[in-house]
Amino acid sequence: MNETPQPKNQTPPEKIHWVKLVAAILLVFALSVLLYWLIKEFVSPHVSLSSIAWIAYLTLFGLTLLINLSFIPLPFAVSLMIAAAAKYNPVLIALVCSLGACIGEMSGYYAGMLGKKVAIKNENRGYQLMKKWIDKYGFWAIAFLSFQPVLPIEVGGIIAGAAKMPVVKFFPALWLGKIPKYIILIYAGLGLIHFLPFLKT
Repeated sequence: MNETPQPKNQTPPEKIHWVKLVAAILLVFALSVLLYWLIKEFVSPHVSLSSIAWIAYLTLFGLTLLINLSFIPLPFAVSLMIAAAAKYNPVLIALVCSLGACIGEMSGYYAGMLGKKVAIKNENRGYQLMKKWIDKYGFWAIAFLSFQPVLPIEVGGIIAGAAKMPVVKFFPALWLGKIPKYIILIYAGLGLIHFLPFLKT
């Protein structure tokens, strides 16, 4: 009697770590509150914020660029954006930070284009899903991956680079996804901060 052969070494599909995701969101909120309070208590009474606005924008641009260049998506960057948006133009902060983040994430794109070895398992469920989307939808897949908060866009950049997607197509798609994402994150953070009565005085 012949038995159907069972596949060997089959990797179980990876699950989204919802606990880690919620913890990261809470950490972003907590850091935002702390940074907002520090700016309010120690900077506002002594310094004209309008006179140092360009420094704030330039600093946020540099930080988001470095964080995304390092492949380490830190909640601290989002916290800085939210805290700064309480004093400066939220939309302008989103534009500046999204531009810095996109430039930083080009490192993954070029790593994929140059064929560098990156520690990503090809059987990884997220990797396979992103590769399928990018192969099929191209520009819009990158825009969506850049917008959503679960799957790492860094991996999407590596896949796009390996697929030789043109820079003039990849970068605008990346920015198109990041701008609304950052605007939503900033305004959501500001909305939560304003619910805290001890920060209103």
